[in-house]
Amino acid sequence: MRQQTKIAGIKFSIIFLILGVVIGCGTSGGEETEEQTGEEIEEQIEEQVEDVTITIGNLTDQTGVAAEAMYYIGLALNDVVDYYNQNDLIPGVKLEVINYDEQYDASKDIPGYLKLRQEGADLIWTPVPQAVPVLKPYADKDKFVIFTATANMAESELNGGYIFSLGITPRQEAYTLLKWLAENDEDFPTDRPARFGAAAWNDGYSNLLYAAAEEYAKAHPEQFEWDQTFLTNFNFNWATQAEELKDCDYVFIPTPPHTFMKDFRNAGGTAKFIGSDVPLAFLRFFEKADLWEQADGSLFIRSSRWYNETGDFIDLTNQFLQEKYSAEEAEDILGQGCTYISVKHAYLMLDIVRKAVEEAGAENFGPEALYNAAVSWSYEYEGITDFSNFDQTKRIAQNYYAVYEARASGKDIYRVHEGWLPSVNSP
Repeated sequence: MRQQTKIAGIKFSIIFLILGVVIGCGTSGGEETEEQTGEEIEEQIEEQVEDVTITIGNLTDQTGVAAEAMYYIGLALNDVVDYYNQNDLIPGVKLEVINYDEQYDASKDIPGYLKLRQEGADLIWTPVPQAVPVLKPYADKDKFVIFTATANMAESELNGGYIFSLGITPRQEAYTLLKWLAENDEDFPTDRPARFGAAAWNDGYSNLLYAAAEEYAKAHPEQFEWDQTFLTNFNFNWATQAEELKDCDYVFIPTPPHTFMKDFRNAGGTAKFIGSDVPLAFLRFFEKADLWEQADGSLFIRSSRWYNETGDFIDLTNQFLQEKYSAEEAEDILGQGCTYISVKHAYLMLDIVRKAVEEAGAENFGPEALYNAAVSWSYEYEGITDFSNFDQTKRIAQNYYAVYEARASGKDIYRVHEGWLPSVNSP
């Protein structure tokens, strides 16, 4: 049991110390003193017992192609950990974070996993999409819990394992977005199927998103016609792909999106751009590349509220921005789009840690206790009891989404419907 012997020793020492003080005060100098009760002694013991440290291993990209976005996700993680510590949200526990730079290189994911565990990580968090399929066999074999921001694997492959996805997942995003477009977008053709296409890097996320969108389109040929999917290896020139896709009605944009959007409009393409939270991590490039007019009307499926709304998680996010950062720093973070909104993911992950400690005790916390807590965890949000949850099989927490529109007039994105959309889980 984690630190049990050490804590027991500390308690016994403190008990004898306090008893000695109480007895001594009660018999010295002939003065009467008020004898402490057992409850008061226990309170003093608890005050002096050291907290158990729970270490979160952050497997991230600090110097690779995704380093800029990952930096702000890391800020969110650290700020939520500080918030939990400062407000004692997990009594008896101190949280800390250790980092490993995998440089957006899949060959470094296993060394990173091993290194973080050697350095004492009790669980691992990773916002790196490509790390999930690499690490899953190791996590399952070792029965070691990994939390991730997105699951770039089929749900059936994740089910029952030790990787838990707290955020978006490409398949449900694609299904939910296309269903919403056909039923709600005023620009969706009414006299013919809408023509869709897509372009991105072969990054382990986009390929799954696009495959699911194509699957949904083919399941509804009366509404959708799938044109082409282009997946490249870190290409920054999209002129050829833009020319091929310019006759589409809707086009999924890559990450980062700005170069493609410019090339597409230069090719004469008039399609409505669509995407998810992933390209929104580079929202500030809309301003830098002077693309707000070209991006106007673009639609994005998202799993959380935006900075210009109110709600528990986004209120906490905006509170951090006001309290922890200067106006200039906060503006920079806002310009990074959705990255800092991963405050939500970090908070939910630590809520599962809290549940594990509550159920097993801080001194008994470990992978088994964390796993047991995770598979029975559910989070209520805005009156929805199962807004996020896991169970014995389910490994994707997100159950609801929303659609947002980019508007050049406000140089921001805005929610286009009330309420939350239930995740569409099959075509």
